[in-house]
Amino acid sequence: MPTPAPVSVPTPREVFTTLAGLLSAGRWDEVAALYAEDAVAELPFALPVPDRVEGRATLHERFTMLGAGNLEMVVENIRVHETADPEVIVAEFETRGKALTTGRAFHLANIQVLRVRDGLIEHTRDFHDHAALAVATGRMPALDAALGDGFALDRVPDAA
Repeated sequence: MPTPAPVSVPTPREVFTTLAGLLSAGRWDEVAALYAEDAVAELPFALPVPDRVEGRATLHERFTMLGAGNLEMVVENIRVHETADPEVIVAEFETRGKALTTGRAFHLANIQVLRVRDGLIEHTRDFHDHAALAVATGRMPALDAALGDGFALDRVPDAA
């Protein structure tokens, strides 16, 4: 009996390249399939407080909501840095686009630290310019109201 051919598992770099391609193509409903069932996405710079999203299903809801005709964007100027851990990469990139609800253009700098195991994203720490996105999407007044007298550490959810 012949030996089956080994199954090729995408590298972290290949997974990120696929992620960037899906986002650039507006295929938001397909993005969550790149994540493990129990994936965690941390957004330490999210406003008004840091955010943590757990599980592929919740990520799918978030990505679908983001892509519901609200944003057109292209991921560009990608630089991927390998680390001593073969499962972890650091991706620097820019996103350019337009918020369709306001017609405003945006240009964001981003850094994403990804852990990819068996071809699926298990964990990310996403550092995006949330303030610039709030301006583009017209959410700055709501963000200003949410911040009130300023950022309060007692409003930060536990990251446990």
